[in-house]
Amino acid sequence: MKLAYTMSDVPGQMNATLGWLASALQAEGLRPVGAVQINRDADTGSKCDMDLLILPDGPRVCISQSLGPGAAGCRLDTGSLELSVQRAADRLAEGADIFIANKFGKHEGDGRGFRDLIATALMQEVPAVVGTTEANLPAFLDFAGGLAEEVACEGGALLSWCRNARLARQEVSD
Repeated sequence: MKLAYTMSDVPGQMNATLGWLASALQAEGLRPVGAVQINRDADTGSKCDMDLLILPDGPRVCISQSLGPGAAGCRLDTGSLELSVQRAADRLAEGADIFIANKFGKHEGDGRGFRDLIATALMQEVPAVVGTTEANLPAFLDFAGGLAEEVACEGGALLSWCRNARLARQEVSD
């Protein structure tokens, strides 16, 4: 089982880095599956500022909801998140070289969201890269059971980890 996690304190860096990673893996002829987050500027007047791109080639699913002016609650649309998980599961069933989950967040820590799909990928010996945050790190590490490896939130470092994980997977299957 190969599981990496990455974190960043810089707003948007983790999403951009995981998106770059998915593109770089595809450019190498690999099939990443899962989801990466694409944030849209909320100042555009759009009711949706968080999308998930289902890997490897879409669709893009809006996972935020408008709560109205002045609302301060969580804007995550859990129904759309679960739809995204199902679409990513369908892609995983078609075969994958690497699984990418944009975020192990509160929902995953509570046993929902991408949590079971990450576990499914790992049980299928598909290496997984997961983004998380400092706040959700304890729940992620509990989920990982000591088997996760931290990798810097830098494209080259993550790409190198994916290449090595894929080689290790090939050696096991040979």
